[in-house]
Amino acid sequence: MEATELQEAVTTLEKAHARREPVEPFAGGTAEDAYRIQLELVRRWVAAGDAVRGHKVGLASAAMQRQMGVDQPDYGHLTASMFHLEHQPIPVGLFLQPRIEPEIAFVLGAPLRGPGVTVADAVRAVDVVLPSLEIVDSRIRDWRISLFDTIADNASSGGVVLGSRPTALGEVDLRLAGCTLHVNGSLVATGAGGAVLGSPLNALVWLANTVGPLGVTLEPGHVVLPGSMTRAFPVSPGDTVVAAVAGLGSVTAVFAPEEDA
Repeated sequence: MEATELQEAVTTLEKAHARREPVEPFAGGTAEDAYRIQLELVRRWVAAGDAVRGHKVGLASAAMQRQMGVDQPDYGHLTASMFHLEHQPIPVGLFLQPRIEPEIAFVLGAPLRGPGVTVADAVRAVDVVLPSLEIVDSRIRDWRISLFDTIADNASSGGVVLGSRPTALGEVDLRLAGCTLHVNGSLVATGAGGAVLGSPLNALVWLANTVGPLGVTLEPGHVVLPGSMTRAFPVSPGDTVVAAVAGLGSVTAVFAPEEDA
């Protein structure tokens, strides 16, 4: 893509985020082009007063890749404005077409920078793990996304709710940690950590080695979401979503009723 096309795409997405109005899918380009759009979009948000507080790996499970019609993971940025407190009402109006998915969140205690990061490096860098719910959202109309669309749109990021019970990494086998997802009291999905590239740790390693050559370090204190253990489910005003992860406890996201949204 030409530089002018890239800037136009950034401006289009910036307006879609600000106005909460969907846009049509992009004509396409390379993954490199899409990441250039994402990085410029995030740079503009930071210049406007937001701050990067972590990263996410998207499309890491076979279930999510099938649901979205893609065949590889991607990554995006988590900014301070995306984090919401557990049990506190979240206005659905903050999003365009939100869906929710359960994840095991890493909180880093040491920096990670690829290339060359190993699982052993990742284990040493993790401070604690937490159950989490990611609110994914797309500024592309009707979720008609290609890999290019979702990468450019910051990996379809929307929001994050972290559980409040930290657990040391050594206290749980992330591969075998089972997960249940309830929406309004009804069980809608089950999964396990092993659905995420074989282990959420593998997703953390993939991320560090993917962003490292771009000059990006995963910083201490940052949150990394490694990918969903189930497919994503739509959410509406008034919904309550609870994810429980064996060995990690549970996390609850509450969405404000329509009149409060």
